[in-house]
Amino acid sequence: MPDNKKFFENLSGAGKAIAVLTSGGDAQGMNAAVRAVVRMGIYVGAKVYFIHEGYQGMVDGGENIKEANWESVSSMLQVGGTVIGSARCKDFRTREGRLKAAHNLVQKGITNLCVIGGDGSLTGANLFREEWSGLLAELLQQGLIDEEATQKYSALHIVGMVGSIDNDFCGTDMTIGTDSALHRIIEVVDAIMTTAQSHQRTFVLEVMGRHCGYLALVSALACGADWVLIPEMPPEDGWEEKMCQKLSATRSRGSRLNIIIVAEGAIDRHGKAITSSIVKDLVVRCLGFDTRVTILGHVQRGGTPSAFDRILASRMGVEAVLALLETTANTPACVVSLCGNQSVRLPLMECVQMTQEVQKAMDEKRFEDAVQLRGRSFQNNLKTYKLLAHRKPASELPVSNFNVAVLNVGAPAAGMNAAVRSAVRVGISEGHKMFAVNDGFEGFSKGQIKEVNWADVGGWTGQGGSLLGTKRTLPAKHLDKIAEQMRKYNINALLVIGGFEAYLAIMDLLAARGTYEELCVPMVMVPATVSNNVPGSDLSIGADTALNAITDTCDRIKQSASGTKRRVFIIETMGGYCGYLASVGGLAAGADAAYIYEEPFDIRDLQSNVEHLTEKMKTSIQRGLILRNENSNENYTTDFIYQLYSEEGRGVFDCRKNVLGHMQQGGAPSPFDRNFGTKISAKAMQWISKKLNESYRRGRVFANTDDSACLLGMRRRALVFQPVVQLKNETDFVHRIPKEQWWLKLRPLMKILAKYKTSYDVSDSGQMEHVVLNRSKASGATAAI
Repeated sequence: MPDNKKFFENLSGAGKAIAVLTSGGDAQGMNAAVRAVVRMGIYVGAKVYFIHEGYQGMVDGGENIKEANWESVSSMLQVGGTVIGSARCKDFRTREGRLKAAHNLVQKGITNLCVIGGDGSLTGANLFREEWSGLLAELLQQGLIDEEATQKYSALHIVGMVGSIDNDFCGTDMTIGTDSALHRIIEVVDAIMTTAQSHQRTFVLEVMGRHCGYLALVSALACGADWVLIPEMPPEDGWEEKMCQKLSATRSRGSRLNIIIVAEGAIDRHGKAITSSIVKDLVVRCLGFDTRVTILGHVQRGGTPSAFDRILASRMGVEAVLALLETTANTPACVVSLCGNQSVRLPLMECVQMTQEVQKAMDEKRFEDAVQLRGRSFQNNLKTYKLLAHRKPASELPVSNFNVAVLNVGAPAAGMNAAVRSAVRVGISEGHKMFAVNDGFEGFSKGQIKEVNWADVGGWTGQGGSLLGTKRTLPAKHLDKIAEQMRKYNINALLVIGGFEAYLAIMDLLAARGTYEELCVPMVMVPATVSNNVPGSDLSIGADTALNAITDTCDRIKQSASGTKRRVFIIETMGGYCGYLASVGGLAAGADAAYIYEEPFDIRDLQSNVEHLTEKMKTSIQRGLILRNENSNENYTTDFIYQLYSEEGRGVFDCRKNVLGHMQQGGAPSPFDRNFGTKISAKAMQWISKKLNESYRRGRVFANTDDSACLLGMRRRALVFQPVVQLKNETDFVHRIPKEQWWLKLRPLMKILAKYKTSYDVSDSGQMEHVVLNRSKASGATAAI
């Protein structure tokens, strides 16, 4: 990391003025982005201004453009919507309106704009930038500004962040607000499913997405809906009969409910609207099912932002400030985007033009092109949904004669069941016989193995924990019995879903191949652990649900102190020796510090944190939040830190502590974990099918190469299969963590946003790319969904 001196030389914002505005429709997480822009801007020495009510406030000027300070953005991280207001502005569409806006900005000395909004808002910002010199010349001619101001403020710099729940902007995997909107939808669907089951009802849910079916598609994938209707891919003619056959078949297999999800912009092949009421009437008329319609409406825009949206918005906000500081007069307006697990910068108008191409393709009924233009991630979602929701007739299935076993190993993690469902259904679609193993390798050794069919895993997606049962037992002690069961059931491949124990288990099995020929089969591990401590993958199934549990609890704990005296909360998180939950949870919850094993600390650091909080409490900010990973230090325990803070803060603030414990492992999986589990497991099964065909020789499967025992993980921008033997050198086996962890680069963000002076490594900050070359949606992976 660079030292502070280098940091300030490279990133000084002294003498610069940055304004931030939110425009168009609101989205959860916008406040987190505003907070990050304000605090990062102040941190580098720039003046930062709020522009209230979007472009309307810029045109009207006056009190709508106010300088922000550090405290201005306190307690807004967890608030939905946008506290600085948003409005659709007709005036800004006229040159006269933009002239007024330019005058108002010049009066404040503002030449750097951070615009948070959709493609319309960002297009308007780019037009404003292109007209800027002409607008200044006109203001000079009218005598409203002088020659010096024209020279001093000659260039306007624009950076955009996409805030839209629809996720309809090309060039970024996820827009700010999308994940939170999915949370709202899934909360409703989960609630509706219980009442639908009670009364054997069919529910038709209408979700937002006038021109984009992302919310409908991903929520259908996340809840295992029977049918989904989206504008990008209208159903073929005769869809009505096919849908009714599908609903009827689901009921005949014992299901007591049906869920149909309709995007508000859904159309048929001829451009005719398909509304939720049309779908309901069709089901009632053709099947006679008791059917209800629920239109979610603006519920999807409301509520507190998810952990993902807070982290995304905070990262994008800081990146936007860095982009503004590095921009020159010749730099095109850019948009800060998410690609896989990385932030990138893309030319704003390239993204806008690509987004407009999607709509053009839909208008011209080139629906295949529209899906393709949405990006590979959208295509993969659609392909995966079709694969899992629509069972092919037995006559159309390939005949492989392979038996594949799937099991959970290690501690439970939300999303494991979605991964098992996906594996079973993809395996059946590939022609395999699928076997489920109860209680991990312990159950395997005891023969707790049974064949599972398509219907057996129905409704599993939204279930928390592990329905198969999971144990931490490693196979090394039971190899004889495991080999015997492999032989008995003729198991040709293994899919292991779990945490660090699953990683160790694959290594045990690999090492035993020389002794047990039965273990010479393809085997793949999918990471699933709340700790997110598996080498070879940036993310694990279950970690997002745990982060949301931490964030929600921290919100409530902080709120409990509102209106009371100054108070600091010490919160202990899970994770073993891995500080992911404490660090990233701290960023999402707005923590002042997070103590972790990977970043050693001593009594001087603790004292410095106490002094920092004492200074903070002298302002209008009256609450502090400290997170501590459970194994961060054997001596500086949660009790010790609580007692130290209580003593040192005496007379300034009091202290409370809370150990979150196993609530981080429980609960229904988040939309992210449902979809990540579904997609990564589907990819793992497709790899197994490929390996089975490659290793089938002389009437049997024999696979003993290193690349036949892999871990499937997300690395930066892609899902990658990695032989486990290659991961040994990347692993700290004593502390059960990877030697290098990407999220450590996020820790300075948390410190900066908490007003600590720290160094910030900008070597990994987004570089300008081109949307046509960018593969943010082409990797098949996404840190998003």
